[in-house]
Order: sequence, then C-alpha cells, then structure tokens
Amino acid sequence: MNKVKLSRGKLSRGRLSLVTVLSLGFMVLGIGCVSGAMFNIWAQSDAELNKLIVNSTILVESDPSLVLPTLDEILYPIYPAEGDNIGSLTIPSLKRKLPILQGTGVKELKKGVGHFTQSVLPGEEDNCVFSGHRDTVFRQLDNLMIGDPLIVQTSAGTFTYEVDGTRIVHKDDKTVIVPTDHAILTMTTCYPFNALGNAPNRYIVSAVLVKSE
Repeated sequence: MNKVKLSRGKLSRGRLSLVTVLSLGFMVLGIGCVSGAMFNIWAQSDAELNKLIVNSTILVESDPSLVLPTLDEILYPIYPAEGDNIGSLTIPSLKRKLPILQGTGVKELKKGVGHFTQSVLPGEEDNCVFSGHRDTVFRQLDNLMIGDPLIVQTSAGTFTYEVDGTRIVHKDDKTVIVPTDHAILTMTTCYPFNALGNAPNRYIVSAVLVKSE
C-alpha cells in the first residue's frame, strides 16, 4: 500500500514538474514574441523618424525660408511701442548724434529721428526706414557722401551702415519702403531743403549694413 502511494506521489510530482516546465516554456516563448514585436515596432518607428529627419533636411535645404530663427537671431524679443526711444543715430561726417523714436508721427519727429513702424528694426535683415525733418535732425543730409558711416545703437547692439547711394523721389513714391533681401538703412526727408512750406519731393539716403556688434 505504501509503495502504491509513493508511486502516485512521484507521478504527481512528475506531472507537476512537466506542467511547470511547459508553463515556463510558454512564458519564455510569449516574452520572446512580445519582445520581438516591440523591437520591430521600435525599429520601424526609428526608421520612420530617420526618414522624416532626412526629408525635413532636404526640404529646408531646398527652401531656406523654412528655417525657423534661433533665439540668437531674435534681436528684439520685445517690440517697442510707438513713442519709445529705441536708440541713437550717429552721423560722424555731420558731427551729429540723434535720438531714434518708434513711429513717424508729429510728436516723434519733433523729438528726433522717427522709425517707420512698418519697416524692420535696426540691424534686422530687410529695409529699416528712418524719417526726419529737413530743418532739424536731417538738415545737411545732402552733404553725405558714398562710403560715409551711419552708426545706429539700440538695445540689440551697435550697427554700422555705409552710405551707398542717394536719390530724389516724389513724396508719394512707395519704392522707399519696399522690402529687401539684405539689411539696409533708408533715411528720408523733405526736399528741396530750402523750400518754404510743404515740399513736393523727398531726399533719400540709402546705406548697407557692414558691421554688427
């Protein structure tokens, strides 16, 4: 009788061991399948990500305008309000240093040089436009010569422009404020300088950015 019980006990333990082994085998197989699936998903995702990066790089290289500016390229994190003093304009050849105000209204032009708000700020890539009265801040502007420096100081730094041209246009000529593909400074005032009352034309000085500090 004891021998029968012992045999049955061994048989039960054998069955238990077999079940345990099979269970562990299925668990290992399951983990392997899941791991394989996860690896395939990761590999596919990684491949898609690399493909996206490559395609984005090609797209940016083919169209540089899609490149977003970095923080270092943002010269003015806070745009000045109208009437704010945004810096100074130094004209060495005329021995003059003038305040620059945001806006070209009557109040701003009474205090100094006005920055046309629909143009970029000094130092930025495009056409920055200044206006001033011919009998105050911009008197003798016609004495400027090609190559004369114009130094603009703002919260973003010091920007040196170099005069590269002058011209006379009608007061309604809009080409003065057209956008450009590089940093320039355009200064405009009424013309003729000795005219009485309203002047029909504008005297324009254009300068190109040659140095930023």
